[in-house]
Amino acid sequence: MADPFTWDAALLRRYDTHGPRYSSYPTIYSFSDDFDEQAYQAALARSNADGRPLSLYVHIPFCRKACHYCACNKIATKNAKVVEPYISRLDREMVLIRPHLDTRREVAQLHWGGGTPSFLSLDQMSDLIDRLDARFGLSNSRHRDYAIEIDPREADVFTLRHLQALGFNRLSLGVQDLDPRVQRAINRIQPRILTEALLDEADRLGFRSLNLDLIYGLPLQTRDSFAATLEQVIAMAPARISVFNYAHMPERFTAQRHIRAEDLPGPEEKLAILRTTIAMLTGAGYVHIGMDHFARSNDSLAIAQREGTLQRNFQGYSSHAQCDLVGLGVSAISCVDDVYAQNHINLADYEAALDASHLPTARGIRLTFDDRIRRHAIEQLMCDMKLDLDELSETFGIDAPRYLEDALERLETPQRDGLVLIEGHRVVATPLGRLLIRHLAMAFDARLPLKPDDRFSRIV
Repeated sequence: MADPFTWDAALLRRYDTHGPRYSSYPTIYSFSDDFDEQAYQAALARSNADGRPLSLYVHIPFCRKACHYCACNKIATKNAKVVEPYISRLDREMVLIRPHLDTRREVAQLHWGGGTPSFLSLDQMSDLIDRLDARFGLSNSRHRDYAIEIDPREADVFTLRHLQALGFNRLSLGVQDLDPRVQRAINRIQPRILTEALLDEADRLGFRSLNLDLIYGLPLQTRDSFAATLEQVIAMAPARISVFNYAHMPERFTAQRHIRAEDLPGPEEKLAILRTTIAMLTGAGYVHIGMDHFARSNDSLAIAQREGTLQRNFQGYSSHAQCDLVGLGVSAISCVDDVYAQNHINLADYEAALDASHLPTARGIRLTFDDRIRRHAIEQLMCDMKLDLDELSETFGIDAPRYLEDALERLETPQRDGLVLIEGHRVVATPLGRLLIRHLAMAFDARLPLKPDDRFSRIV
């Protein structure tokens, strides 16, 4: 099995520090509690002037059983009665947002995440889609990107047919690992046949893109066991594969306290798993988009990266650039105009705000001019694996090399180590640097603590 580039484990370990994932810049740790619903309403109103398409994210926090690795905002319950009141609150949130939005704007993107959106019954899924359509007007365009996260343990072929009828054209299935020993260790028993059956049906129904989520660094994993999982996943031939780095932070996430630290692969084994993953997936024809994401060369993510239109948001990489993101539901984050706004992360607080006819905005931030420049630079690096400083100068009316002199100085050591090339006014990540793209992006982060702490996950 040939490596796609020269591997330097010692260098990767040296740069394996804590750092943001940059699903936003500034990161959520810069959000302020002083940011309120009036500030969010003003941003929604300002966004109408640009008339950009809308992206709607709906957070469904419920799941029937907590997986031990999970770090999502979730509520583990078997009580299906919690759904109807929650859908009513979601509708109330839509009603309060709608007066501030020009709803003639196309909803080009829709994403249901969680938790587990497939916790909803088919009738409840229909009800929620109807409410979204009534409030915002959903799109019938063949270019729309309507995605939902699915737990193969809960969905079946009838679920997929129903989702297709509702307008969804992309699916993301949680797998994590196909090794039964690992599944038992993470409290997620999921026989391979469940995933295969859904993939076969989704392919038959003509869903545009299928994504499988995997996690490396889980308890009892080895390079050989994960290679066996990858062989099976490659045989299923999904269009996209996400391979996330497990961040063990039991002090922050209660569920992770069920995982024994001694069962986790050590640093060398974890790097070997990553090396195996990249070699096997690129060898099978997948393009390494960046960080955790791989896609077939004809998938919209790979095409967007080639065309320079790839975008990064709270759901990962997106092929739909230049949308205003409106987040609905507990803990959901919106990115509208020059503002990030996050809803209450506690369900009771979220409900109380809506019951009092207030938007459930808990915190947020309005970006400064400096923030917008650095966000653009970081997003270009994270998406394109390169940064054109001349384009940045033209976009913002600045002398970018001079303005970002501090960042370029911080890149001098990574440049000497062969992680980045600075050619004239172009910054280009090398193949090894792409694995450490978060570290390279940190050079442009003016809000980062001098020593990033364990609020952030490790980079590799």
